[in-house]
Amino acid sequence: MRKACLGAAAVVFAALPALALESSSDKDGDLNPQQLTIDYWVARLDEKPLDIRICNMGYPAAKMGAHEAARRIFEACSKAGVVGAMPWMAWTEEKGCDKPSDPQAAARWDKALADTGSSLGAFNYGLDLLRGHGVSQDPIAGRAYVDRAARDGDSTAAELSKNGYDPESVTPDADKDRYRKFSY
Repeated sequence: MRKACLGAAAVVFAALPALALESSSDKDGDLNPQQLTIDYWVARLDEKPLDIRICNMGYPAAKMGAHEAARRIFEACSKAGVVGAMPWMAWTEEKGCDKPSDPQAAARWDKALADTGSSLGAFNYGLDLLRGHGVSQDPIAGRAYVDRAARDGDSTAAELSKNGYDPESVTPDADKDRYRKFSY
């Protein structure tokens, strides 16, 4: 009996792709649109106004390895003023998964986020300034941004301030591997 049930289940699961409903479009709209796919949402990026729901698809796209799609989503949402997409746009520029890393572009997105009043943006841009990563090093301005983030409740910024603005106190592995300046 058990083997028969497993066999029947295997036949049903093998047939599922054939049972999937096809999408089609005509003058009246879309029949069975594929709203749960990244491609569906990426194809709608140029529609005006931007459908804000698309912004929820950037993170899964990045985690799936669809970095070009993630970049397009994060960029469109960031340019539309969606504050939650801006740190991901900075991350995309910094990591460079789909094209070479661009620390200057990442710092510009950190600054844009800080300019919205975000404590995360102020913290990240403060770190950029303290390190001189993507921007000219400016410890005084970096401290001011970090202090602003701490005043706005960012506990990591408060910890950084408490530790003399040493980035290794809050991001030790990143600083050892990526940002430390070598004298040779």
